[in-house]
Amino acid sequence: MAFTPDDRRFMAQAVALAKKGQYSVKPNPCVGCVIVQRNQIIAEGWHEKAGEPHAEVRALKQAGKAAKKSTVYVTLEPCSHYGKTPPCADALIEADVSRVIIVMQDPNPLVAGQGVEKLRAAGIDVSVGLLEEESANLNKAFAYKMLTGKPYVMSKIAMSLDGKTAMESGESQWITGTAAREDVHRLRAQSDIVLTGVGTVLADNPKLTARDGLGDLRVQQPQRVVLDSNLKIPNDAAVLSSDAHTTILTCSKNQQAISALEAKGCNVVTIVADENNQVDLQAVYGWLCTLPINSVMIEAGALLNGACLQAGMVDELIVYMAPSVLGSDAGGAFSMPTVTRLDDKIQLNYEQMDTLGNDIKLIYSVKKEV
Repeated sequence: MAFTPDDRRFMAQAVALAKKGQYSVKPNPCVGCVIVQRNQIIAEGWHEKAGEPHAEVRALKQAGKAAKKSTVYVTLEPCSHYGKTPPCADALIEADVSRVIIVMQDPNPLVAGQGVEKLRAAGIDVSVGLLEEESANLNKAFAYKMLTGKPYVMSKIAMSLDGKTAMESGESQWITGTAAREDVHRLRAQSDIVLTGVGTVLADNPKLTARDGLGDLRVQQPQRVVLDSNLKIPNDAAVLSSDAHTTILTCSKNQQAISALEAKGCNVVTIVADENNQVDLQAVYGWLCTLPINSVMIEAGALLNGACLQAGMVDELIVYMAPSVLGSDAGGAFSMPTVTRLDDKIQLNYEQMDTLGNDIKLIYSVKKEV
């Protein structure tokens, strides 16, 4: 069945509702739902928090008996299995809805299509794919984790027009303007983990928390992860504040330093060392893959940025470019071996550009070998 302009309008509202959960629902996906009778919205719902009612259930509760023979617009295939909540497909069947329109099938290959199959077996008309391309970024990290078993890794870089990220002295606050920095806080809030290196901690002393437009801490904070091979992090570092949980990844066996960090509430994880006696990045990536998370944002200096990119960890580069020039002695974005052949270059694919105040935001996906 072809989608009508009204179908698109109602689904656009469901997508807008789904976005309301983008700062609170992780690691679950963002989902919105709209229930329509006689071309009028009679109920709405969105998934707010993991473990709480899903979007469809909230909308059905609001609609009550009026949901019978209605059309339901939902941004993700209704679940068909028992988890922390009962199956949404069963709730839709019990409510006796007549039609369900879905943006995208569940990306989990173990359950993909089962919700649709259950609804159709109950005699419900089901259509999939409305606004799928327009909504591709809604649950990008969730879909990536379901398909690959790995978190989606973004590397955020603030740079000048000449590609510099820090002064020769190491100073890097603030290259970009207020609008760009507020956007970074939104990205942090949407991420499960913000990862940095001890070099950035020593140079900038960042908190790496997520704050709203008023400067207040958001309800749900990303976990902060610091790579610190030799446990150089100061005991009074801002990243050790109680505003959010912090994990230190190290290859040091300094029990006194470990105990001091644990006394501050930090989780200290020992990671195998590489040939340079630094935490091995492949081991770090392996550790990240064991966690119940979907996304990681790297906020670091040139050394860690370059190492992560070269190690194949990075899926996306988010570049904030300021209208300024810092000069040839300032620090670059990536510290890594020079490519001697063009065939060996790291290839990026342009995805998006936005203007934030006087700054430009560029998003590139990293082309990886299959």
